[in-house]
Amino acid sequence: MTPATMLLARADDAPVTTRFTPGGLDEADPFAAGREIAWSGADGVVAGRVTWSGRQSAARATRTEMIVLHAGRLRLASQGSSLVLQPGQGAVIGSGTVFDAEADSGTRWAFCAAPAHDQAAAGLHALSADSALTPSAAPPTEMLIGEVPRCRSHNGFTDAAAGFRAGLWDSTPYHRIARPHPVHELMHLLAGSVDLTAADGEVVHVAAGDTAFVARGAAGAWLSREHVVKFYAVQSGD
Repeated sequence: MTPATMLLARADDAPVTTRFTPGGLDEADPFAAGREIAWSGADGVVAGRVTWSGRQSAARATRTEMIVLHAGRLRLASQGSSLVLQPGQGAVIGSGTVFDAEADSGTRWAFCAAPAHDQAAAGLHALSADSALTPSAAPPTEMLIGEVPRCRSHNGFTDAAAGFRAGLWDSTPYHRIARPHPVHELMHLLAGSVDLTAADGEVVHVAAGDTAFVARGAAGAWLSREHVVKFYAVQSGD
């Protein structure tokens, strides 16, 4: 597939222009019946959306998957731990996790899944919008138009062997020129908005409550005019 920037879901449930293909991650995918895929890379990274309800017992995650709920309610339980996700909340299901799932009618979420290498990362990992943030690297100055932003982050989940991280990030406004995106990234904006402009000039506007996916290698510029807070999952590959 050609690397691209694509919206997976809008906060107001408005239609998106992204093309989705029904299909599961693999034969063991417990959510295959409701999964729609927008991106499937040769490296095994897959992104899209799921509409699912009902119950599934003793499912086994064969990939590490970050999810962000957009509607309904999803309950996950594994080895004595449990999560109840409401719209706007996110979590990571680590590869190898054996879990039970239950979702109300109309439950929908966006996802990014990747092959995992560290079985120690198995389990359910909630992402918190209240995580304590620490300073993180800003874009290189040669890529910036205007002021250098102040960026902060918190990694809530890491599979170092797979180059997969998920967590919380925020930044003051900034403008960056177009460049190939260095990682696969799922982003769910909790606050603010950003314009992602492709090399052909097409602008993908991502607002608070929206979820977007940027494939590694997709050329694009970043322009944010206000403070941005997002959940993220990134996979750097080899």
